[in-house]
Amino acid sequence: MKQLIVLALIGIFLAGCASSAEKKERDNLAIAEKYMKAVETKNISVIDSLLADNYMGYGPSVGDSINKEGAILNTKFLMENFYESFEYTRHQEVAVTLKEGRAMGDWVLNWAYLTIKYKDGRGPVHVWVNIVYRIENGKIMFSRTFYNEADVLRQLGYTTVPPDYYQ
Repeated sequence: MKQLIVLALIGIFLAGCASSAEKKERDNLAIAEKYMKAVETKNISVIDSLLADNYMGYGPSVGDSINKEGAILNTKFLMENFYESFEYTRHQEVAVTLKEGRAMGDWVLNWAYLTIKYKDGRGPVHVWVNIVYRIENGKIMFSRTFYNEADVLRQLGYTTVPPDYYQ
């Protein structure tokens, strides 16, 4: 009988741990989804509230990086001057916690189909985007964005010319 009680207590403990981890993942997914919705609705104050003070964003190009202040200013400028709308469709998010290694922490991986319309009538542009968020203390502290910049430019009518083309 004592063994059954001990096994039951262990089971309850493990179930509590699992539900705590699942709640953390749900919370992290909600943060990423709230961030995406804030971008779609051009809600700068919500974007500001979701980024950690020490936030750093990287990508899509190798040398691209931006801190929180720059991200807020850049997003506000682009929303006011260039982008009519952002629409995330067919998006999927996955939350994962890595318990060891260089990338230890809580992550949300986002895959989305994004449609961008421009204020000057260009577009719309359709692009597959992958964004990886590191969540800490309920805030986005890191992001890395991947998308095909050349495809976006092609959709806007740009062409690529090799450097020696005119020589």
